[in-house]
Amino acid sequence: MYNIRIMTGTTPYIHFPGTAREALTFYGDVFGCSVQLHTFAEFSRADGPADAIAHGYLSGGPVALYGADVSGDEPPFRSEGLMLALLGTATPSTLRTWFSRLSEGGRVVDDLQTRPWGASDGQVIDRYGLHWLIGFEGDESPQKGEGDGS
Repeated sequence: MYNIRIMTGTTPYIHFPGTAREALTFYGDVFGCSVQLHTFAEFSRADGPADAIAHGYLSGGPVALYGADVSGDEPPFRSEGLMLALLGTATPSTLRTWFSRLSEGGRVVDDLQTRPWGASDGQVIDRYGLHWLIGFEGDESPQKGEGDGS
């Protein structure tokens, strides 16, 4: 009935303050992932609104993320001193797009820019409070076979 995934590495699990559906849908759109959402009602939970998200996750894309709405007196996600790093995880143009999209309604902490050592990186806190470090090594010219018809 439920698709159980085996975890192969650390995956953030965020407890949202009633915004899990909106947040996971946003992240799915940004990263090109499918979004799986299961409500409190589906899990036979009565400790919150029936349409609240009891468990949700991104699948089939480059970023792994789990999330749910808090219930009762559980505290929602709050972060200090933690960043989710997307360093070299996609092409520079894709990373720039992710940075731009995550900035929408959020706050740029440090603009995505070329550093003195040649790498490019930047930081953004998105509208849901997640702090992202995005960057890449080298220049942005297409590699052989990437966009050059090879």
